[in-house]
Amino acid sequence: MPAGAVAAEKPKIQAPVVTSSTGDIVIEMDRMRRLIADHMVMSKQVSPHVTSFIEVDVTNIVRWRDKIKDSFVKREGQKITYTPLFVEAAAKALREFPNVNASIDGYKIIQRKAINIGMAAALPDGNLIVPVIKNADSKNLLGVVKDVNDLADRSRKNKLNPDDIAGGTFTITNFGTFDSLTGVPVINQPQVAILGIGTIKKRPWVLETADGDMIAIRHICMLSLSYDHRLVDGALAGMFIKRIQQILEGFDVNTVI
Repeated sequence: MPAGAVAAEKPKIQAPVVTSSTGDIVIEMDRMRRLIADHMVMSKQVSPHVTSFIEVDVTNIVRWRDKIKDSFVKREGQKITYTPLFVEAAAKALREFPNVNASIDGYKIIQRKAINIGMAAALPDGNLIVPVIKNADSKNLLGVVKDVNDLADRSRKNKLNPDDIAGGTFTITNFGTFDSLTGVPVINQPQVAILGIGTIKKRPWVLETADGDMIAIRHICMLSLSYDHRLVDGALAGMFIKRIQQILEGFDVNTVI
């Protein structure tokens, strides 16, 4: 830029003018909804979002949960959901792909040592909160299950501590709770990726066997990964989400918890 030149200011984005009509109900956003709105707008302005999708055969996971869920409730006094299995798979994949467990500071990449996985949870009032499972990769499956149940329970009762929602390095959001096939999540800044989990549905599925291809009824789930294209490109995102698929599809139905 020549000496003395003044950089042109970026044009400000103006929201459209909105008017209310007779009979409309005008509701003031509460503080949490304002924070969520501002955070989502900021994320889209900061990160160029790209989303990749992959289908996963989670039949082994469904069969395993069906087999042990009753005895688990009797032994532990709590239910076991699918969420801990996705958390465990994501934690393993994040350890293998550190640039997905990262943040960007200007032109610096900060690869996080800790793998702290947030799980987006809807509150009874319709707002959203993201409690964090700290050091998820260092815990066994039972530990992850107990953390997930504890955080979900305290979220519903509005009993989370500030530390419970701090320090996340990666986030998972479950669209399947509401029977949605999939969704395109917004990155939880300053993270660089977020994993969306769709509903698990029975579908006809082609299986490759030693005797040739066959069609079977399988439990299928679609995963979506939104990522910050400043750091995570399509190849890295593809390898990462493919690795999660491999971990989930390779789950051992004889796993002891």
